[in-house]
Amino acid sequence: MIERQSMNTLKVLSALLCYPDERWLREPGQLIDIVEQEAVLPPDKRRALRQFIHTLASMDVMDAQSDYVETFDRGRSLSLLLFEHVHGESRDRGQAMVDLMNVYAENGFEVTANELPDYLPLFLEYLSQRPAEEAVSWLGDVHHVLVLLQTRLEQRHNPYRTVFDALLSLVEVNIDLEAVRARVAGEERDDSPEALDKVWEEEAVRFGAAPQQGCPSAGATREQSVPVASVKRYRR
Repeated sequence: MIERQSMNTLKVLSALLCYPDERWLREPGQLIDIVEQEAVLPPDKRRALRQFIHTLASMDVMDAQSDYVETFDRGRSLSLLLFEHVHGESRDRGQAMVDLMNVYAENGFEVTANELPDYLPLFLEYLSQRPAEEAVSWLGDVHHVLVLLQTRLEQRHNPYRTVFDALLSLVEVNIDLEAVRARVAGEERDDSPEALDKVWEEEAVRFGAAPQQGCPSAGATREQSVPVASVKRYRR
């Protein structure tokens, strides 16, 4: 059982899931020291994470940033917005974000970054400031999203899976990994040029389309007729 203390390791994992920052890429030892000194991760996960940090830090910054965008900003299947995987574009997503913002506010966590509250690195930053058992409980609540992302990254042989391996090692929930792998194996990837072109074509047609003839379906509103675009963080 993890003792009642905050976990700075979660802050490290948060940083690793952010758009690569040249400032910490120059001093990877600081991140490694936190992980090693706190030692809340199993030894094998710490070793893998240490190697991942060294590999990332050895890359040209622009290459690291390009890899990040290719991984997380192409398609929705690897979105780091938690509620994207839970609520999609439903109205429940908006209320869930309001509820999460209220949780942050009630615990004195001020969101200054220009990100949605369900952005995973922001969520981990918040958990890093909470008691360890509370943080582990929250991770358990979203473990189904974490394992889905981990398995998709595993299928694509993407090194970012190491970060999710570390996160899942903290979760005190039984996970049927083989069932998730079977599900992911049957998915059609949404990050190919063809899939991305299809999404843009569909949104171009649906957004601003001419009104349909006749009455809208029961319960529909003008607001509902315009799809909510998924949030992306475009980089230059």
